[in-house]
Amino acid sequence: MSLKSLNNIFKGDKVIWMVFFILCMISIVEVYSASSTLSYKGGNYWAPLVKHSGMLFIGFILMIVVMNIKCRYFKIATLPALVGSFLLLIVVLLTGGVTNGASRWIEVMGIQFQPSEFGKGALVLAVAQILSAMQTETGAAKKAFKYILILSAFIILPISFENLSTALLASLTVLLMMIVGRVSSKQIGKLLGVVALMVVFALVLVMAVGHDKEENTTKQSLTEQTASSEEETESSYIGKIFHRADTWKARINKFLDNKYVAPKDYDLDKDGQVGHANIAIASSNVIGKGPGNSNERDFLSQAFSDFIYAIIIEEMGIGGAIFVAFLYIVILMRAGKIASRCENSFPAFLSMGIAFLLVTQALFNMAVAVGLAPVTGQPLPLISKGGTSTIINCVYIGMLLSISRFAKKKDRGAPIEVKPIKAQTK
Repeated sequence: MSLKSLNNIFKGDKVIWMVFFILCMISIVEVYSASSTLSYKGGNYWAPLVKHSGMLFIGFILMIVVMNIKCRYFKIATLPALVGSFLLLIVVLLTGGVTNGASRWIEVMGIQFQPSEFGKGALVLAVAQILSAMQTETGAAKKAFKYILILSAFIILPISFENLSTALLASLTVLLMMIVGRVSSKQIGKLLGVVALMVVFALVLVMAVGHDKEENTTKQSLTEQTASSEEETESSYIGKIFHRADTWKARINKFLDNKYVAPKDYDLDKDGQVGHANIAIASSNVIGKGPGNSNERDFLSQAFSDFIYAIIIEEMGIGGAIFVAFLYIVILMRAGKIASRCENSFPAFLSMGIAFLLVTQALFNMAVAVGLAPVTGQPLPLISKGGTSTIINCVYIGMLLSISRFAKKKDRGAPIEVKPIKAQTK
């Protein structure tokens, strides 16, 4: 293949292309290394690698397709994406496949996918469009804030019942987009105040409704459990709505429990993920054991997904861990540079929204792996073994490349062009 043919394929921002390929290479090596348990159970040592590589290849093809779509056409997809995402989120609440007590999956023709992944992308598209359409000379119009909140509620609330961490990360992405989109700081301040009150209320509700089974087993006698069954019956309706409260409460209790436990007294059967992740990090000896030489991959649950960053630290050392984190920061920096070059505001806001979506999830996954955040089910974008999440993340990269290719460039030093609307005084 000639150099000209390669240039026709690999169009767009070259730095993002480079970061994408590096992340894919790390993903293939680390997922194969961390999937030893799957290989042993399935009896086929190459199956996890082949399946994951296949998902990355499908994602790569879709990325090429999306990259060749002019970014202005993304506006057309906003409304169908919003409606479709909302309907799928309702369907998954009612009939979705259950994973770790949460209904997150829909299966079609043997393929599982998470509607929340579609919902996040649709929400970013909609927020970017609102912010761009309602820009004035002094910032976003006041009504933009209201429209964004309404749309966010339709997408984030259905997600929150089954996947609270995803809902929180989507909310953080919207908040960051509003800050970049010049929404009034007074409106954002009021929102943060209300959110703080809601978080406190939600925590109180979770702690009141949820039941930490381990705590109940050790602290309650049989008589007390029988007496409490009447209360559980009375709160059955609340329990049906907040059926994930038990899991949330247990995770909060474990995260807030700072009591020192001697290594010999640590219960790996109860806190296996956190314990083996800590062992993987501690045994890296700073320089790492080398790719494929992890020991904890055979004991750490979801080593190829939620806790793959712990395996990366064990095998690649602190330097490798910092390098992986730096790659995501590079995506954010390049997205900012792409946005600064856009003459129109829609592609600029969309570029930043996609970057916020990927980077916040990546940093949160890393925080969980090193014990700085409660355990959740967030994979590491473009590295963790996954199905729809891997493909959708590739699509997001394709959108960034499309913006870098087709968004109209402005003159250096000129501000982003906005279409002023008449400010309504009432």
